[in-house]
Amino acid sequence: MEYNTTRSFMVIPEYGRNIQEMIQYACKIEDREHRTKAAQFIINVMAQMHPQVKDSVDFKHKLWDHLYIISGFKIDVESPYPPPHPLTLSTKPEHISYHDKEIEFRHYGKNIALIIEKAIEYPDGPEKEALVRTIAIQLKKSYLNWNRESVSDDLIEEHLSILSKGKLKFHDDINLTTTSDLLARNKPKKQFIPKGNGRNIRNRKK
Repeated sequence: MEYNTTRSFMVIPEYGRNIQEMIQYACKIEDREHRTKAAQFIINVMAQMHPQVKDSVDFKHKLWDHLYIISGFKIDVESPYPPPHPLTLSTKPEHISYHDKEIEFRHYGKNIALIIEKAIEYPDGPEKEALVRTIAIQLKKSYLNWNRESVSDDLIEEHLSILSKGKLKFHDDINLTTTSDLLARNKPKKQFIPKGNGRNIRNRKK
């Protein structure tokens, strides 16, 4: 009996051991034309095992790359794509630079800070006032998610002024959604269960 612990290492486990053994067998085929046909057959089997990859534009390219990787870059076939370089597996991805600006209030998140920066650039007018009101309501929602007791519009106005460095202010006619309405919207809805079904069955005459 053969145990998994005694078998060879699985390079890409998603394809299973049978695919790996088929690729290893294809590497041993001496005739290059026959070896290429075997590789094409294996590619078709790999595509059937993972049909979701067909949604991507370069799914065939990925399958051929995986074929080369599973073979240890040893298989020599006529491929429609150039084989990947072995160093691609060990090369670290490029460092992603993060937003290095400090967030005044972390419970509001970075996205709202970016939206405020864009809102500052808007010209004064009804469109900017509507945007400021929308941002203020979102601030109030986020604050209530963090502290579900209560929050005044004056505090939201103060926070908006701090986040915008004093460049965004409430218009005199701005009225935010009340705290009670916001909290009511966040409450989970109860599932309706009809009553009386069991009683009707019991009262049914035999």
